[in-house]
Amino acid sequence: MTDYLLAPSIIAADFAHIADEVAMLESAGADWIHVDVMDGHFVPDITIGPLFVKSLRKVAKLPLDAHLMISEPQKYIPAFAAAGADSITVHAEACADLPSVVAQIKSCGCLAGVTLNPATPTSAIDAALPLADLVLVMSVVPGFSGQKFMPETIRKVEEIRAKLNALRSKARLEVDGGINAETLPLMKNVGADVFVAGSAVFAHPQGGAAGVKTLKALLSS
Repeated sequence: MTDYLLAPSIIAADFAHIADEVAMLESAGADWIHVDVMDGHFVPDITIGPLFVKSLRKVAKLPLDAHLMISEPQKYIPAFAAAGADSITVHAEACADLPSVVAQIKSCGCLAGVTLNPATPTSAIDAALPLADLVLVMSVVPGFSGQKFMPETIRKVEEIRAKLNALRSKARLEVDGGINAETLPLMKNVGADVFVAGSAVFAHPQGGAAGVKTLKALLSS
C-alpha cells in the first residue's frame, strides 16, 4: 500500500501565531510542513527566507519541505539546509544544470526535489529524474496562494509517475496548487503520493485541524 503524505503549506497560516499553527498541524496528523519560498523575481510575490525556516525548525517536529521558487537557487541551498530544511526542491526553469543542483542539495544532507511549472514539459526534468528524491508537479502557476486547480496537470502527474516507475525510482511524487477535497483524489488516482494544501487546511470552515483531518481521511480511503 502506498504511504500517502499531507504537507500543509505554511504560507497560508497565521504568521502572528506560527507556533500555535505548527502545533495544530502536528496534533491533527499532518506529515510534512511545506515552505513556499518566493523571491519576487522568479515569481511575482515575495515570502520568506532561511531565517524563517530557522525559526520554524525550533518549533516544528515535522519535516520541513522547502520549495524554492527563486532564481539561482544554488546560491541559497546551503543556507536553507543549515536553517533546518529536510527537503529542498528547485525549479527546472531556474537551473541551467539541474542534475548538478540536485547533487548540491544532496551534498548538504537534504532530500533533493525537482519541480516544473504547468507550461513546462516533463522532459525538462528527465536528466535529473534518476537522482531526485522528490518530484513536485505544480497544478497552478506558482507565485500566489489560493489559485484554481489546473486540470490539465493531471496528465503531467500521470506522465511523471510512468517515468518514475520505468526508472524503478522510489522518489516521492508531490502535487501543489489548488489541492482540496475535490482535486486531491484526482491526483491520487494518477500516482501522486504527497499533497500540498494551503487554503483547504487553513481556511477550512471548521478550522485548520478539521482541514487536515478531512484531507487525511481521503488519503486513507
